[in-house]
Amino acid sequence: MSGGTPPPGRPYPEDVQSPVGSIPRSIVVVEDEAPIADAVAARLRSEGFDVTIAADGPTGVARCAELHPDLVVLDLMLPGIDGLEVCKRIQADRPVPVLMLTARDTETDLLVGLAVGADDYMTKPFSTRELAARVHALLRRVDRAAELAADSSGDGLVRIGALSVDVRTRRVHVGDEEEHLTPTEFDLLAFLMTRPGTVYTREQLLADVWGYRDGSGPRTVDSHVRALRRKLGSDVVRTVHGVGYSLEAPT
Repeated sequence: MSGGTPPPGRPYPEDVQSPVGSIPRSIVVVEDEAPIADAVAARLRSEGFDVTIAADGPTGVARCAELHPDLVVLDLMLPGIDGLEVCKRIQADRPVPVLMLTARDTETDLLVGLAVGADDYMTKPFSTRELAARVHALLRRVDRAAELAADSSGDGLVRIGALSVDVRTRRVHVGDEEEHLTPTEFDLLAFLMTRPGTVYTREQLLADVWGYRDGSGPRTVDSHVRALRRKLGSDVVRTVHGVGYSLEAPT
């Protein structure tokens, strides 16, 4: 892990500095390895964030309940309560963006993390500059979602076949059944629904939904697509081999 120049092929958003004069946004870092927690906190504080560190799972849950942070950086492997259980508990209290850190780079671990409410993940070791860029991208998505909900005309409902999405309440139904999506899953679905049948590359989805371009990003897109298929049906998002993904109307 380092805070220096990003490795080749891993550019970051240009606008990673917090607006001058703005109220600092709060972040809780739940990480039991002190050198990593301190490095992450130092980088985020240099970006203008108010950062609190929790060194174990129970303390992380308590700090989130107390502080109501704007975002949580959460390690997967924690003493007391693991990161998956921490994520479930803090998301049950109130929706909050979660960036999960993991040393285990397996598809199963990543999917499980997304299933309990994580919005993005990074595999150790990582650059603290990249982490800061991911944090800014997540918060920009939250802001865009709030603006979209406020500006929506009519009832805010978008319907395609049996699938309906309410951009104001961020609720999704397939037929009469409501499906619970994480914030990132919802943003991905809402973006694909703007132009059904249009094929988007993984790089386009990373830029337009996640707000960054990253060499490891395609796995992030693939994992979220799998999560959408698991919840909404295997035929909702179509794979165009060698190109990307498109939305199909469920029946």
